Amino acid sequence: VQLQASGGGLVQAGGSLRLSCVASPRRTISNNGMGWFRQAAGKEREFVGSISWNSGSTSYADSVKGRFTISRDNAKSTVYLQMNSLKPDDAAVYYCAAARGAYSGNDVSQYRYWGQGTLVTVSS
Repeated sequence: VQLQASGGGLVQAGGSLRLSCVASPRRTISNNGMGWFRQAAGKEREFVGSISWNSGSTSYADSVKGRFTISRDNAKSTVYLQMNSLKPDDAAVYYCAAARGAYSGNDVSQYRYWGQGTLVTVSS
């Protein structure tokens, strides 16, 4: 499974971005939980949010609750991260990941496949 994340860029504080993560071959993540993580310069990778295989449940880090939304379109093998009300602290490289089977949550060890990351920069 290969994951390709995109959509990062430079945005002003308070602005929005939508990240996408496309899996290939197609339909290979239909039964997998998916997660988004981020890593800021000099910091450890941290959980942002996750979504179950059927979009039935989502979970978010406290720092992004109410501002970020994860969704997925299994027909397109794509997972999205809508980020609103961005803050300078949100600046990081964002990674999408496919979990081992149906797992969805914040345990990084449960994610088997990782995308290459997309950079989000937030100016104050």
